[in-house]
Amino acid sequence: QVRLMETGGGSVQTGDSLRLSCVVSGDTYTYASNCMGWFRQTPGQEREGVATISGSGGTTTYADSVKGRFTISRDNAKNMIYLQMNSVKPEDTATYYCARRIYVNCAPQIQEADFNYWGQGTQVTVSS
Repeated sequence: QVRLMETGGGSVQTGDSLRLSCVVSGDTYTYASNCMGWFRQTPGQEREGVATISGSGGTTTYADSVKGRFTISRDNAKNMIYLQMNSVKPEDTATYYCARRIYVNCAPQIQEADFNYWGQGTQVTVSS
């Protein structure tokens, strides 16, 4: 069993920076191998893939909406996943979730159905 817990959300202003963290517990042996991702969701909308990172951290993928502003990283020694959010915009307002992909490798397209373990989410609110 894998458990994920996100922290770091909050209320910020447009242009600010914020770092989200996700700690992985339970089956941390396979955690270090699997692709991990960040998703976000607003009420009434489908969950959107934001970024993924390979087990080694060497390969990352981003949604077009966050490219150049967000950075995903991981520290396998600490069982942590991070999402550095810079130059945030009101449209970044959402609940952010970290998740573990079923497969070891990440895919070019970020698809929710490929992820089988999820955290409970952390709210990010960006005001103009």
